[in-house]
Amino acid sequence: MGVDERERNVEVVRRYLRTFVTKDMAELREVVAEDVRIYGSGTAVQGRHHVEGAVSSPGLTVLDQRIVELLAVDDRVVVSFAQTYRRDATGATTVQSACKMYRLAGGRIVQFWGEQDTYGLLRGLGLLPDEPITFCRPAVGADSIARCTAR
Repeated sequence: MGVDERERNVEVVRRYLRTFVTKDMAELREVVAEDVRIYGSGTAVQGRHHVEGAVSSPGLTVLDQRIVELLAVDDRVVVSFAQTYRRDATGATTVQSACKMYRLAGGRIVQFWGEQDTYGLLRGLGLLPDEPITFCRPAVGADSIARCTAR
């Protein structure tokens, strides 16, 4: 694979990521295959309609997007990025970080893997309490921490 094709792949991924800001579904259809395979957060799904749902995200607006790092090798493009979201109902804003790897063929994204900080996004937008997660049942008394960690 030559430099030109890698550069084209990088541009396709950049165009795709921009659709989260612009919500341009026509551009999304140009750069993502209809039968795209998606892996992440313990699931595997297929179909551009999953991506369209993520891009449209009623009630959420992407205010800003920053690509932190990008690496292109052969038919893959790996991106670490951060997006600033606004919850339209409340005006609350927060930043969500993510890392994704895309495989391209014929100028389109045909497969991708990734993870994003959904928990941080939900906490930042006020949809989850802003407190530490407890992984044991609550106990009463001074030795409650000891009982929780002893299990």
